[in-house]
Amino acid sequence: MKTIITGLLPEEISAELALPQKYRGKQIFKWIHSGALSFDEMTDLPVKLREELAENTMLFSSGISREVIDSDGTAKVTLKLYDGHFVEAVLLEDERGRKTACISSQAGCAMGCTFCRTGTMGLIRNLDPGEIVEQYILLSNKYGKISNIVFMGMGEPLANLENVRKSIEIFHHPEGPHIGLRKITISTCGLVEGIDDLVQHGPLVKLAVSLVSADEETRERIMPVTLKNSLDHLKRALKRYQEKTNRRFTLEYVLLGGINDRRIDAEKVRHFIGNLKAVVNVIPWNPAEGLPYKEPGEETTAAFTERLEELRVPVTRRYRRGRGINGACGQLAVFENSTDPSDSGR
Repeated sequence: MKTIITGLLPEEISAELALPQKYRGKQIFKWIHSGALSFDEMTDLPVKLREELAENTMLFSSGISREVIDSDGTAKVTLKLYDGHFVEAVLLEDERGRKTACISSQAGCAMGCTFCRTGTMGLIRNLDPGEIVEQYILLSNKYGKISNIVFMGMGEPLANLENVRKSIEIFHHPEGPHIGLRKITISTCGLVEGIDDLVQHGPLVKLAVSLVSADEETRERIMPVTLKNSLDHLKRALKRYQEKTNRRFTLEYVLLGGINDRRIDAEKVRHFIGNLKAVVNVIPWNPAEGLPYKEPGEETTAAFTERLEELRVPVTRRYRRGRGINGACGQLAVFENSTDPSDSGR
């Protein structure tokens, strides 16, 4: 197989390709992240080197096999990986024109959250740094400059932390996308060991935690990760992360009709937060085929949000974008045994 270079830093490109002139690695790296689609476009490289690169290396190991765009402007792409597996990535654009790439860290997911369609796939495999970076590059090439990245696609980022860490190093590199760490968010279902790894080794990006319930028994039932990562241990890990970063984090609260939407559930969230600096992002559950939940009504959602506000909990409500294309929170999935593997259950 040809060498894949999208997951390499400039000095690694030079070393991997045994380039006698080390600065060539930086040139190639800059071309990759400025939108070059082929080695022929790298015009400051000698023709002979470009020919050698085309023969021995692969600029992209994945490609877009399908694109769907929702009526709200959200775009979802299905990417075919080099080994025939598929992942999905989403492009979001706000009212100010700011674009955010919602990218995947794994094909499938092993966490088994019962309200999330990705979890029904099981874990197929981790994505390598190049496959993560390529999602951003391919979205940027297709839709224009992207200023923010959220690891909120398929998979649990902290279960593939080394590869996620390497991809963030590339995203943050001044010769590459040069995206600030404050514009990169890792979303986790609450892996305490992974949070502590970030505390010890970085990167200190923004952190979002899928809380869903602050009642231990309820959370264990709908999020199996809780069995080894109790709410108490999770809270202690979040405190350590906050002490390190002095930043507010986000608690993502998927509101499941009749499950976690009562006044007492809001009060338990208040108790869980305690003196931590956090904002609760209330996300009414997005319907996903085959999952045993129902959407909360608008009145229920409003009442839950208002109760959090009464308790002086900073709260926002997620505007549900991409629902029409199964691109919203909890809806991503690619079932490869279907007639068309890029069919995401639409």
